[in-house]
Order: sequence, then structure tokens, then C-alpha cells
Amino acid sequence: MGKVAFVFPGQGSQTVGMGADLINAYPEAKEMFAAADRHLGFPLTELILNGPEEALKKTENTQPALLTVSAVLCHLLETKGVHPDYVAGHSLGEYSALFAAGVLNFEDAVYAVRKRGLLMEAAVPAGKGTMAAVLGLDVEQLKQICLQITDQGDSVQTANINCPGQIVISGTVAGVEKASERAAESGARRVVPLSVSGPFHSSLMKPAAEQLRDVLDALPVSNAKIPVVANSTAQEETKAQEIRDHLIEQLYSPVRWIESVERLNALGVDTFVEVGPGKVLSGLIRKINRKSTVLQVSDAQSLSEVTEQLKERV
Repeated sequence: MGKVAFVFPGQGSQTVGMGADLINAYPEAKEMFAAADRHLGFPLTELILNGPEEALKKTENTQPALLTVSAVLCHLLETKGVHPDYVAGHSLGEYSALFAAGVLNFEDAVYAVRKRGLLMEAAVPAGKGTMAAVLGLDVEQLKQICLQITDQGDSVQTANINCPGQIVISGTVAGVEKASERAAESGARRVVPLSVSGPFHSSLMKPAAEQLRDVLDALPVSNAKIPVVANSTAQEETKAQEIRDHLIEQLYSPVRWIESVERLNALGVDTFVEVGPGKVLSGLIRKINRKSTVLQVSDAQSLSEVTEQLKERV
């Protein structure tokens, strides 16, 4: 039997009401939500369950909200005897993966991503940075376009290398607009501006990264009990200092998701379990490697179904 990886989604997968059935069905889930509220000092659970959606979509709220739901699902999978051989997460999801691997405890992980969200929001003045998804263009071709625009004075770079034919660029508004035009001229099937509050995973996030270093340096970071494939390197890691350093880099470096999935395949993973709201990563993984089995756990029902499926494989 092949190996199993848990993968955790990032921003964009949140929905108002996520996790409600888990709170009702599992006392330990209710306690984890309450622990997040206590540690952050505000009613995150109320925001997750009842919104409003605009408040939940704010980066500083989205990040601890998604991490809480993903961490609860991961904990419940493990209490049911389902354990991964490897973990990985997309952007914010990497922190959920680090919780799963025992690198950060739950309270510290929630605190870290709340601070991360606040720092990301503050790094670039509103309206100065943006992102866009480029569909149907080769990644190397797009990298060259971004380099040319940046050399001409408007910063832009590849930010999320999600799957073949889907790459997100990030930078100044002018840089992203110029790169988007050049990409369209070069044969991109479509360029979609993203509704985001900043130029995430670009060099413009370096000031936030330095401040994030202070946050992470103040937290206990342990060696990983399960190897974590990092966004910035697409390689498995277990050493605490290595993980800490690459979390800083992650903020201003591309999310190398294609390479991460390919690395997990090379390590023997044939089954991916997306742990958290939505199905974004499931779709990306299928486009990267159609032979992989992709499962998704987002609520009490899918938790039970996937648990049974994986136990049958043992």
C-alpha cells in the first residue's frame, strides 16, 4: 500500500458556518474552538459560525479561522486512528501541517497565524499591491515576463505555482497589470485579477517577514514528528530551525505546490487527504497527478466516510 499525506488549504477556502457540525458532534472540537477564543482574546468561534462574511474574509481573521477548523479535523482523524506519513499545506495551510506534525501546539499555531495575518495586512498600503491568476501559460515563460517587468521598475513575481496552467502572480498594482497584459499577449488563455488585500508571496512582503521572525522566535518550535514538505523548498523537513527559517521565507517566496505534490509522489504517497474546508487542493492535485487518490475531509460526514475508506486500506 502507498503512503498517505494530509494536505491543508489556505485562504479562500473559508465559509461562514464551517465546523458547526463538528462542535455539535464532538466535545473535543468544541473545546478546541473555545481554546482558540481564549488564546486570541476575542470570539473567533462566533465569527466562524455566524459571520459576517466580510469580517471572516479579513486576512487576520481568515487565517486563525481556517487553521482552527483544519486542526480540529486533523485531531479527530488521529483520534479515529488515521495518521499521515507526510504533511503539507498551501501557504497558510503550512501552519496547519505544522500542527499536525507536532511542530507547533494548537494555541501557538492559532496565535502565530493571527499575527501573520495582521503583519501581512500592514506590510503594504491598501491599494498598492495585488495578485492575478494566469491560466494556460508555462511557468518559466511567466517567470521571464515577471523578471522583465520588475527590471523595468514595477515589482511582480510568480507567487503560487498551483498546477500546470494555473499560476498566480503578485506585486505592485502596476507590475501585476503590466505582467498580465504581457502574459495575455504571450498566449495565456485567461488572466483573472484576484480580490485580495495585498501582494502575498512577493518580495513586498519582506518587511512583514522580518517582523514574523520575531513572533516565531518567541514561540516554542519543535522538531517534526512527521516530515513536512515546505512551500518554499518543496522538500521534506523535520528540524525545528530549518522549519522556522523557511516559514519566514515562505511569506515572500512562491508557493511551490506542483513540486511539493511531485515530491510527495516521489516519496511514495499515492493518497492525499485534504483536511479542511473546500476542495481547492483536491482539484489542483488531480491536475498535477491524475493517478493519485484524493480524499477530502471538511465536516462530520466526510470525516466518518474517509476514516472508513482509509481503515479498509490498512
